[in-house]
Amino acid sequence: MAETEERTRNHWWWRPGWRQGRSFYTWHFLVGEQPALREFAARLRPHLEETGVLDPIPFEWLHMTLQGVSFADEVSDEDLIAIGTAVAEHLADFRPISVELGPAVADAEGVHLPVRPVEAVAVVRRCIRESIAAVWGKDHVPEAENRFYPHVSLAYANTSGSPLAPIRETLSRHGEVVSMTLTRVSLIDLNRDEGMYQWKVLKAPPLGG
Repeated sequence: MAETEERTRNHWWWRPGWRQGRSFYTWHFLVGEQPALREFAARLRPHLEETGVLDPIPFEWLHMTLQGVSFADEVSDEDLIAIGTAVAEHLADFRPISVELGPAVADAEGVHLPVRPVEAVAVVRRCIRESIAAVWGKDHVPEAENRFYPHVSLAYANTSGSPLAPIRETLSRHGEVVSMTLTRVSLIDLNRDEGMYQWKVLKAPPLGG
């Protein structure tokens, strides 16, 4: 998340491997039902909409990305079940995690809330990575282990080249921090066929069994 960039970059380009009709298995914390986050997002939303270059994320799709698995057409049902079972077994020894989100930050592709403490979330991610490795082997765990920046996006940029300074000025007047407790992770089948990211929840093991 490069806060040194000065202009927006359209978030809605198709990343490598993505196409209409293709979905992706990934693990997220789903946070759209958190009351404090919804309240803050509702208060900030009109200001985000006024920019004309940001698409606020609907409450039900608010999330914190943890760890990808693979495109759905590249994972067997047996492997997906095995990964999900391994994650649930690992998380049985955990406890719910208290975190703080914010203050809001504008980067080139949108507005997000950084999550702290990072390590409390990172340890859950490492558990998921270990579970994938148990099924596929350590060399086949996707995504870099050390490039993890937990955050919850509130809006995505829909235009490239617009100055970020006015957005950052607006956010400076809304410096609240949101507290919440994370109680379960979700394995989701993610797609963007309708534009905005959407998903189906496949498995949602709790922290602490």
